[in-house]
Amino acid sequence: MANLPRSNLVLGLLTLAFAVLLLFVWIPMDTQTGLMEKVRRQVVIGDALAPTVAALFLILGGGLLAVVERNAENQPRMSLRGLGFTAILMTIVFVGLLVMRHAGPLSVWIVNAVQGGELEYRLLRDTAPWKYIGFFLGGTFLISGVISLVEGRVTGRTVLVAILAVVVMIFIYDVPFDDLLLPPNGDV
Repeated sequence: MANLPRSNLVLGLLTLAFAVLLLFVWIPMDTQTGLMEKVRRQVVIGDALAPTVAALFLILGGGLLAVVERNAENQPRMSLRGLGFTAILMTIVFVGLLVMRHAGPLSVWIVNAVQGGELEYRLLRDTAPWKYIGFFLGGTFLISGVISLVEGRVTGRTVLVAILAVVVMIFIYDVPFDDLLLPPNGDV
């Protein structure tokens, strides 16, 4: 039992540490409202709700990994192959977030260049189709990239699954709420 690899324990503890840092430092410093806000007798989602839910899921996952899975006999050992996989995964996430952040403003710039207009993305970020461009393209890239990495190949089915998942997320998070901006439109 003493020779069991500790990768699950290490990963679980690192995830817990990151989640605690996220929950108690990053979220309070980066958000201006709480989890829920009451505005003119109407309850609305606060800035801190989504990142707090994400941090709680990280705590759940990290805790399960550190406590339940740490004694699993078949857990993988840390290796260069695993680190390479992680590096590729982080690159996919980084590029996906860049696409998500810059696709909307870039599309407005292209329209202005072609039509000679003076549109501003900041003024369009809550109107269709502009508010969906970055979220759709970046989200599709993220989901299809991660699936393709895990499967070891890119397929049309993977891209269709990613598109469907992003469309479902848009219907869950954007359609029911008038005052919610899809990422990254709140920061643009």
